[in-house]
Amino acid sequence: MTPETAPVYRLAICATFTAEPIAPVLSFWAAQLGWTCNVQFAPYHQVFQQLLDANGLLAGNRTGVNLVLVRLEDWLRAPAANDAAPAELEEHVTQFLAALHAAARSFPSPIVVCPCPPSPAFLADSERAALHARLEERVAASLVTATTVHLATAAELSELYPVDEVHDPHADDLGHVPYTAEFFAALGTLLMRKVHALRVPPFKVIVLDCDDTLWKGVCGEDGPQGIALDAPRRAVQEFMAAQHASGRLLCLASKNNLADVLDTFRMNPRMPLRLDHFTSWRINWEPKAAGLAELAEELELSLASFILVDDNPKEVSEVAASHPEVLGLPLPADAEQIAPFLRHVWAFDQLRVTAEDQARNLLYAQQAERSRARSQSASLEEFLASLALEVQVKQPLDSEWTRIAQLTQRTNQMNFTTIRRTESEVRALCGSGEAECLAVHVRDRFGDYGLAGVVLFRVEAAELLIDTFLLSCRALGRGVEHRMMAALGRLALDCGLTLVEAPFVRTAGNLPALLFLESAGLAFQHVEAGKLSFRFPATYAAAMRYRPGRSVRSAAPYAEMPPAPAPDRSARIPYVRIATDLRDVPSILRAISPVAVQAPEVSPAVPPRADLEQRLRRIWAETLAADPPGLNEDFFHLGGHSLLAVQLMSRVRREFDVELSLELVYSGAFTVTALADAIELKEFERSGAEEYEALLRELEGLTDEQVRELLAREDEMPQP
Repeated sequence: MTPETAPVYRLAICATFTAEPIAPVLSFWAAQLGWTCNVQFAPYHQVFQQLLDANGLLAGNRTGVNLVLVRLEDWLRAPAANDAAPAELEEHVTQFLAALHAAARSFPSPIVVCPCPPSPAFLADSERAALHARLEERVAASLVTATTVHLATAAELSELYPVDEVHDPHADDLGHVPYTAEFFAALGTLLMRKVHALRVPPFKVIVLDCDDTLWKGVCGEDGPQGIALDAPRRAVQEFMAAQHASGRLLCLASKNNLADVLDTFRMNPRMPLRLDHFTSWRINWEPKAAGLAELAEELELSLASFILVDDNPKEVSEVAASHPEVLGLPLPADAEQIAPFLRHVWAFDQLRVTAEDQARNLLYAQQAERSRARSQSASLEEFLASLALEVQVKQPLDSEWTRIAQLTQRTNQMNFTTIRRTESEVRALCGSGEAECLAVHVRDRFGDYGLAGVVLFRVEAAELLIDTFLLSCRALGRGVEHRMMAALGRLALDCGLTLVEAPFVRTAGNLPALLFLESAGLAFQHVEAGKLSFRFPATYAAAMRYRPGRSVRSAAPYAEMPPAPAPDRSARIPYVRIATDLRDVPSILRAISPVAVQAPEVSPAVPPRADLEQRLRRIWAETLAADPPGLNEDFFHLGGHSLLAVQLMSRVRREFDVELSLELVYSGAFTVTALADAIELKEFERSGAEEYEALLRELEGLTDEQVRELLAREDEMPQP
């Protein structure tokens, strides 16, 4: 992805603690995803102010995601010894949730909230620990209804990105940096997964191989009852069953005899996946690329929404050669790595599952019934008449904004402009009066399509200008889009307008939208920067009807226009590399700071002072993410700042077990030599104190007679 086409997002962060160490982690992941991210921090410890300020950093974020990081104990004045802590903390959480819900209703960008782990000192008291657990549950329960607020939990962090040392009490004392670099790496990674799930159009179809993917063995050779469901393949099936429950369609593509595969499912009823989990399949000896193309045509979905999971890298490569838009996931050769691999494929992440998601498999079953009815009808007119189609175009309910935003992100074919918006963005656009929204509900005798279409529009001068016009692919070919345009025409007439203007932006997948506009009877007015505008008289639009069989003029002149840049999509994101090489914190840290030197092996030939300086140079290099410094190079001249100084001094304390004041950083040139001198002085003072304490302990163990004898010997010694 070139810099010109890379998505640009703004990540606005507010926290109850010093959170700046997360910035390089977020920037690293943005680079991996091919994004340009502008990471900005609100002033220190201003969570409430930011959530309530209509002119603040978070409220002004219109092109990204807001990240809110809270450590609950930070709202207490003295959390370790405060008798009023329970009531005080309860009140703070109440106010926080009220402010958060108010922000969710008005802010244009979505919010990700992360309640971060409390300190060991806070949890040392059992009552405070129970209070914290209860308040975390309260926050989670409150956000279930806040559809533009998403939760990142400490439990998710510990499950996906565990770290040995979470807390850094020394850095907490020095600069209110309560966590280690390892934890900040884990936190930043989880937050970026949430941002990715918010911003990348989701996949709709998972196509699965069979032999050595869903089970161990080859059903055509081992027999349907000879295959084995070992732990790794059971994990695959359980994972895919969960994906099915969340609304993704499952299909099979396997080079096999159909009867063998069907018998394998029937004769192994205890497998987590059953035949009825699969919407369709292509089980034959043809190339899988052809099978996937047939599945896409059957389901009326773009191949860009497909994921192929296969144990054979060669099969994945062959599909990629024919269909590079398909996300191919070759399973690890080591079966024990399959489950962690799948957990770390970001393409499977879903933040929220709507009712339409859960009903998607039923909808496609109904679609199959419609297809059978179509094949049995004498003509298209007869089939459409038999559907008893009902279309409602009306103002959306408050509960429908999540689905509306989802349609803007997922719909490709019947989509005039393919503008992708989050729920927060759609709500803000319509709430501000910049646009109006219409929701389109469709049903027929086979079932309910649900909320299948969306129109966003505004009035400019004497015309109704369409911002977004889209219809789910499952409702195409039935004249629904014509009824949507007619509704806009009637609305324009009611408002005294004379024109309905439909801008069109060419993409790789929205030719059906172009054909609909072109067949409606009016030619485009102009072509500029890859955009067309179709202008319909309001009276013409209001009378628009679908006439099956009407000839459609060639769209070739428009098809020659270069498509608009594709949205950030799977082909540009290295999902396999992330799930293989960047799924644990040590690997992530090594990738973020590849120039950091490794700890040198200590040799008896290396003088103690030289060893000390080598270790300090390594710590400086890792902290500054730069080459190891010279012994007398100033920390701040190398790009250091006060926050990095806090982290460095905390690292020194942990590694050398010495307590150094932060004044050392600012008392003069802060160099490796100066730091080594301070450490040696501390160690000398400590060794002297230890010798003195040892002498006192020895004297305490002597009897009075032994003490007098020792003093007498001292008197007898010759004086200098």
